[in-house]
Amino acid sequence: MTATPPDPDPKRTPGLEPGGGVRPGDTPPESGQTSGLSHKEPEPPKATTARIIVALILLVAVLVAAMALTQAFLLG
Repeated sequence: MTATPPDPDPKRTPGLEPGGGVRPGDTPPESGQTSGLSHKEPEPPKATTARIIVALILLVAVLVAAMALTQAFLLG
């Protein structure tokens, strides 16, 4: 089994003018194309995520220390 070529044979494609162009109003034949974005999409900042994680760890550490000190004063 052979795959079809990406571009149609110009000799067998109806509606093509000499040189490979199409007549006004005709749809060009389907052929291979390059696809992709026309511009680069911005990447989300990575430092913000790291800062949030460090801030949450520090917050938990401060809360644990506050609870330990509160228990030490209440039981002491």
